[in-house]
Amino acid sequence: GGGGGKGGSGGGGSGGGGTDEELVASMVEELLPQLPPDFDIEKAQHKYPVKYEQSLNQVFCQELVRYNRLLEIIRGSLVSLSKALAGLQVMSTELDTVFRAMLVGTVPALWLGKSFPSLKPLTGYIKDLLSRLDMLQSWYDNGPPTVFWISGFFFTPSFTTACLQNYARQHRMPIDTVGFDFVAMGVDRTKYREAPPDGVYIYGLFLEGAAWDAANRHLRESRPKVLFDPAPVIWLQPRPLEAMDKSPCYECPVYRTAERKGVLATTGHSTNFLMMIRLPSKLPQWHWVLRGVAMLTSLSD
Repeated sequence: GGGGGKGGSGGGGSGGGGTDEELVASMVEELLPQLPPDFDIEKAQHKYPVKYEQSLNQVFCQELVRYNRLLEIIRGSLVSLSKALAGLQVMSTELDTVFRAMLVGTVPALWLGKSFPSLKPLTGYIKDLLSRLDMLQSWYDNGPPTVFWISGFFFTPSFTTACLQNYARQHRMPIDTVGFDFVAMGVDRTKYREAPPDGVYIYGLFLEGAAWDAANRHLRESRPKVLFDPAPVIWLQPRPLEAMDKSPCYECPVYRTAERKGVLATTGHSTNFLMMIRLPSKLPQWHWVLRGVAMLTSLSD
């Protein structure tokens, strides 16, 4: 567990001179080589041009731009910190806060200011970031996946909107007359080798406050002491609003992190709330509402 480590950092290297500095310097040395080079945006735009019938191309390129910005901040601050620790440049206040955050294993505020929301400690954050960059690299190399890792997007609403837009344009319908129906699929995403006829398959969600009955494909009570249960693959299936499935379900809110409230983004959306996903349920809606059941795209560890 984290915490508890903040005490001694203010005192400088008591006990063997410069140990804090050495520790952070070795962390920087370990981190820097793991960061991939920036994505080549021009190449990506050439390979995945803006198309009327495929809005995902534009989403993909926007994602690359956002991740590049974050990579530049992280890489830049690590390079400068490395120089400052070696005495080659002045340790600015900004660098000092990066240094102190790394010392106690938390993500520097400087990075979080340009980052996707995350409550993870530093090691978990870096691991998550590298997985996200891998996802985008693989999309660049092999085309869009058949099952999308919903947790990997920097700005998820543009992805879900693009899926609705593709459907609306294909069927020549106004976008405000279509929405998602949600079909809970199996738990093993490797079984889905082909994309669905309309919409997208997504995975990577975690249920909080309930579990998933994979055999019968509906919600069930969570097991004792199990906080999070992986949700199944979900088919976001665009349909005309009047044709939605009316079978019994729980309207489950989806959040990006366990910190359920979020700040309002410039778009007026809460940055943390993503969407409601309807999950099949044998029990009435209020049963799950009382338990505060939600889904998260990212855990805090």
